[in-house]
Order: sequence, then C-alpha cells, then structure tokens
Amino acid sequence: MTDTRRWPVITALGIEQILAWGTSYYLLTVLAAPIAADTGWPLPWIIGSLSAGLLVAGMVSPRVGRLIGHHGGRPVMAGSVLLLAAGLLLLGLATSLPVLLIAWLVLGAGMGAGLYDAAFATLGRLYGEAARPAITTLTLWGGFASTVCWPLSAYLVEHLGWRGACFVYAGVQIGVSLPLILMFIPAAPPLPVADPGGPTLGGALSQAELRAFFLLAAVVTVGGATTAIVSVHLLTLLQERGLSLVVAVALGALVGPSQVGARVLEMAGRGRHHPLWTLAAAMGLIALGLVLLWAGLGVVGLALVLYGAGNGIYSIARGTVPLVLFGPARYAPLIGRLAMPSLLAQALAPSVGAFVLARYGGSALLGLLAVLAIFNLVLVAALLPLSRRT
Repeated sequence: MTDTRRWPVITALGIEQILAWGTSYYLLTVLAAPIAADTGWPLPWIIGSLSAGLLVAGMVSPRVGRLIGHHGGRPVMAGSVLLLAAGLLLLGLATSLPVLLIAWLVLGAGMGAGLYDAAFATLGRLYGEAARPAITTLTLWGGFASTVCWPLSAYLVEHLGWRGACFVYAGVQIGVSLPLILMFIPAAPPLPVADPGGPTLGGALSQAELRAFFLLAAVVTVGGATTAIVSVHLLTLLQERGLSLVVAVALGALVGPSQVGARVLEMAGRGRHHPLWTLAAAMGLIALGLVLLWAGLGVVGLALVLYGAGNGIYSIARGTVPLVLFGPARYAPLIGRLAMPSLLAQALAPSVGAFVLARYGGSALLGLLAVLAIFNLVLVAALLPLSRRT
C-alpha cells in the first residue's frame, strides 16, 4: 500500500489514539482532584482506580494481540472504543467508590484493546514488514494526547463538571472515534498461506528467538516501570531538589516537546538504521537524563530534555523492534504478550515509588530510577548483536 493510500488510515488511527489516551490514561490528571472535592472520596483511592485499570489492560493484552493477529485490528479497535465509552459513562454515573472501580476496570479493558500496543499490532497486521514508518508516524500523533486533552478536560470540568466531562468524552468516543475506525481502518488482508519452513501466526519461537523475546520483555517492563514512576512523581522529585512548584512545572513541561522533537528526528531518518539502535539510543538518553537528575549538577532542564527525547523514541522502538526481530506473521500476538508485563509494571510501579519516596526520600528514588535505567541499557546491549542477523 502506497504512502498516499496509507495517510487516511494513519491519520484516523492517530486521532483515535489522541482521544483514547486523553480519555483514559491521562484522564485523572485533571479529573482526580475535582472528583475528590465533589464526592469526598480519598484521592489515593481515586488514583488507585487507574492502577486497577492498568492491571486489567495488562491481563487482556495477550488476548487482544491474538485477536488482532487472526481478525485484524478493525473489530478489536472498534470494541475498545465501545469499552472506553461504556467506562466513561459508568464513571460519570458513579455514586460510590465500588462503582468508580468498576468503571476503571471497564476502561482498563478498553485501554488494553485500544492504546499503542493494539494500534501497533493493527498496523503490523495491515502492512507487514513495511509497517515501521506507519508506527513511527502514529507515535507522533499520540504524543499530542495530553497537549490536546488536558486543556479540553479542564475546560469541560469548569463548564460541565467532572461528570459532564465524562459524558462528553463518552459521546466523543461514539461520535468521533468509532466512525474513524469503521470508515478508515480497512479490514485486514487474508493471512498468508503458511510457509512450511517459516514462522506461522502464534508459532513457537526458536531458542534464539525465545532469548530475544525474554530480553525484550525485560526491557519494556523495566522501561514501563521507570517511566510510570517519573510521570507520577516528577514534580515532587523536582521540588525535593529545592525547586518551587512553578519552576518544577515549567521544567517538567520540557518533557512533552522533547518527546515529539525526538520522534520527528526519528521520522526524518526514514528507517535507515536498525530499530534496535533506536532502542539503544532511547535507553541511553533516558539513563543519562536520570543520572543527571540524581547527581544534582544543576542541569535539570537538560536532564529532562534528554529523558523526554529518550522516552519519545522509546515508544517507536517498542513498536518496531518486535516487528523486525520476529516478523509480521507473529507480530500481533507477540506484541500483545510483550504488553502484559509492561502494563502490570506501570500499574504497580508508582506505588513502589511512593513508598521509596516516603521512606527514603527523593534522592533515593532518583538513584533507584538511575540504576533501573542503566540496567535497561545493559539489557539492550545484550540484544544489539541481533541487529546484525536481521
């Protein structure tokens, strides 16, 4: 399929990703405080409901990958939209904490079936080995989710209240995201006839491939835990470094543009290098940024730019490395399996970070993050020899 015929697919999926991330993963960034103020429910329980949702997302991801592998992404992504809409509607109607939790369990199923990993699998199923540029472009769209939806959420809360915001977002899922999926995401092509000597959908991995899979699973799990802790606790960590809240917010805002800028540079490279080198660069930048933050050298802005750039291209590598290492025939099921430990880590890691922060302080937590990032760089180094075999 030519680039001209692909751009409506990628654009539709990109808009859907902005709305999916903004109305689920990023939702409580704006709505948590208004929910607590209106209901009197404890804020930790409200935030914890997102963790419960991420646990569900991790549990359903392997099944989602298999479904996309067999049936393509269109029906699965449409299903994710319906789940997100149902979860948002239930969240807006919640009158007790148990109902709030149930709403986030439904939203979690929608996240597992509709965020990056499912979208990457959809593109891999559509375009096979040629999906890498499409995956890279999609991450550029996804990088604007918080930029678009945080101000929109704040506006909706101000004028309609947090319940009204949930209802509007449920309508957006049905009225915008669902038509985009049904109109612009084509049905997946028929599965190719299996080559007796080649891999099949869900086929067993060789010993070498199994080693690569477990290494990559470790990388995305540690990477997911690291980025989850930073995203939740960054402002607190910066304030423990002696910065005011205003300065911490201003410096923290550097992460988003750095992510997008790094993705643009990766796109400009047009896939001339192996995606494992993109993964190595991502982990190197994340490690360097976190080490600089921990060292307290007075270069917080630079450290956050490096971290943001690494995190930006990490999203690309997470989608493209499995495609190159394991091939398109097994891509969708394997990316679903890879997503499971990463999402579980993202659900649990912020609570671990909060414990370390409360018990040992911000410097200890930054030190732990730096160690995790360096360890991840070592894991990637173990994968790099595979770039010469594919």
